[in-house]
Order: sequence, then C-alpha cells, then structure tokens
Amino acid sequence: MINKERLLNEFLNLISFDAESYHEREIADYLKNELNNLGFSVDEDDANVKNAIYHNFDPKLSSGNIYAFKKGNVKGEPILLSAHLDTVSPGKNKKAIIENNLVKSDGSSVLGSDDATGIASILEALRVIKEKNLKHHDIEIIFFTSEEPYCKGSKVFDYKKIKSKVGYVFDLSGKVGNIAISAPSIISFKAEIFGKASHAGFNPEDGISAILLLSKLINNVKSGRVANDTTLNFGVISGGSLNNIVPDYSYVTGEIRSSIHNKAIHELKIIENELMRLTKEYNALYDFKYDIEIEAYRVDIDELVIKRYKKVMDNLNIKDYELINTFGGSDGNNLNKYGIKSVVVANAMNNCHSKDEYFYLDDFYKSALIALHLIID
Repeated sequence: MINKERLLNEFLNLISFDAESYHEREIADYLKNELNNLGFSVDEDDANVKNAIYHNFDPKLSSGNIYAFKKGNVKGEPILLSAHLDTVSPGKNKKAIIENNLVKSDGSSVLGSDDATGIASILEALRVIKEKNLKHHDIEIIFFTSEEPYCKGSKVFDYKKIKSKVGYVFDLSGKVGNIAISAPSIISFKAEIFGKASHAGFNPEDGISAILLLSKLINNVKSGRVANDTTLNFGVISGGSLNNIVPDYSYVTGEIRSSIHNKAIHELKIIENELMRLTKEYNALYDFKYDIEIEAYRVDIDELVIKRYKKVMDNLNIKDYELINTFGGSDGNNLNKYGIKSVVVANAMNNCHSKDEYFYLDDFYKSALIALHLIID
C-alpha cells in the first residue's frame, strides 16, 4: 500500500529544509501543517525557549516539540510513533544523488536521512491510512526537536500528554527490521583547574601550572573503554594564555557512556575524586560540572512493545531481523525514563553524521511499511 514515488519525493522535500540542530523552525511549520491536513490535532511546546535559556541560541530559529493526536476508529491501546526534526552539521544545502536503488549524499554535506527517512516513513503511513480509510487505534505522533545535541528537546517534553503505553522511535541506523531494545546513559562533564600565574622565565617556581595538573588528571584517570559496557572520553582540552606565563587556568570536557547508569555515575566520581586530590596536593582550586544527558534503559523482551513489533514482522513475513543493543542515545531514552516503553526502529540510514551517508530505497520502502503496520495491526 506504500506509494513509493510519494515517499521518495517526501524525503527529498524534507532534506531541502536546512534543519541543523536549533534551526528547525521551517521544517516544524511544514510538518505541523501536514499533520493538520491529515486530521490530527497538533500542539507545539516551548522546548526551544527552555533550551535557549541554557544553551544560548535564538529561539526564533528553532522549534518546540511537535505533538499530534488523532482519535482512532476502533477500540484498542493507543500507539505512539516518533522521529526527530534536526540534522547534524554540515546539514545545509543538502543534495541527494539517486543511483538505481542507492540514495547518497553528494559529498558536500550529510544526506539528512537521520532523521528524514524516519519522518517520511511516518508521514507515508499516515497518508495511506487516510486515503484508504483504514481502521486504526488512537495515534500519537511526536517530532522531537534538537535530538542530536544529546536529546535536548525530549529532555524537556511534558510526558503527561502521552496516552500510549508503548512507543516506536524511528531513529536507528543499520539493517531495516532491526530494533534497539537498550541504550546507554550518557553524561557530559567539564573539569576546570585554577592554578597560579607567574613569569615562566623569572620565577616559574612561584606559579601553579593548571595545565600540568590537567595532564596529570588525564594520565591518572583511565579512559577509552574502561569496561565492556562503559566508555570514558576526554574530548576537548584548553588552557594557558602566553608562552612566558605559567598557566593559571585549564579545562577539559568529555563524556561517559554506560549501559548501566550506576557505572556511569561511578566513573564520574573517579574523575572528581582525582581532581580533588590533585588540586589539594598542589594547592590549586577546581570546579567540576556534569549533565546527565540521557539515562540507560533496557526493554524486556516480554514487554508489549516488543510483542507488538514481532507480530507486525510476522504479518509482513519479515523473518531476518534482530533485537539489538545500541551504544548510541535517542529520544527513546527519555520516553523510557518517563514510563513509555519504547524501542528504536531502523529507518534506512547508514554512515550517519558523515558526508558519506546513504540508504537503499528497498530499505526505505520497508521502513514506511513497518510504520504503517505498527499503527493498523
């Protein structure tokens, strides 16, 4: 029942919007209008305003989260489908090259299949339901804003709006048919060291080098893959002002990921304890800030959300798929945190976050078909 030509044209339309994170206004307005035309009641929250306060951007360029609801015409549990509005950078002037079954970026930017194929799959499912007058339960749609910078939109969404007990987030790379049933906690951090400046030539012994202490911190704290289910990365370092001054300030930022939330917290404490020990030993000061961006989840295979997915795959006679564990975050983390059992569905995207992004049309058609049957089966 999928209209393949319409689906592809919708994808090409969606990537024509320059919708890098915090710049989703135009694509949001377009989708609100489309959802209204499909018979949904549509609401946009103030996630853009809330995030602008903390992340210093123009809220007029971004959008809130878009929530849409359509009453069903049969009895049954409501169903929630979701995708996100934004793309990573470079995501302006995106152009797709289509070669037979392959759709790829022209190499000047990302392609934008993350997450335009997810949005397009959901829209196509809704259009088929309307034009074929198909029976369906209550439908909830959320297009989250600013997902790429650690799910900033879904972090401030009001989850009391949601009626569904289960959700399907179209935002997974790899083989279409696969779903992610777990994802990690991600914690970002910033460690600052305040030393003492002095002349590097005349009296270096009077100074306290913040860079020296920072190097000791990074050397003393294990990073990389610190356990099978946990990683720690020091990502950005900076410090100092002039070559002839003992640096009185330095900082490092980074992130921790773990499939087990308490393990991520444990690694955080290791960093702060070593920071505290070093600055005390050298008579320096420190500041340590962190933000729990998303929290780990794991959905049990006996949950309704997975049983329903398996039923759809059986009805479509799709046998070759896997329930996987991912080490990337998504809006599914926040849905699960607030009690909506959710899995993340592969929606035709590969080599995401790069200029080599691509997908296959056959996978894209399958993604839209899965979205349709998640609603109507």
